[in-house]
Amino acid sequence: MKDLIREMTKNVATNIRKVREHKRYTQDYLATKLGISQNAYSKIELGYSKISIDRLFNIAILLEVEATVLLTTEAKDIIQRISRKK
Repeated sequence: MKDLIREMTKNVATNIRKVREHKRYTQDYLATKLGISQNAYSKIELGYSKISIDRLFNIAILLEVEATVLLTTEAKDIIQRISRKK
């Protein structure tokens, strides 16, 4: 079970990174908007930090995607999925 949770957490972190890069936002930009350091934000994208539901929703709003997309989409498909929604 721990391995599954770890894999799912890593997928969400990767999704966040991929969408951020697709939007051409820097880690520093999102960190500033979230009120955290760039280092703390980097740990979110690396999957080192656990994030709250509130933080997930805030990130989703900043990235202009539904939180469910970040949670449920396979990392390899995230850009295609968000591009189709436009």
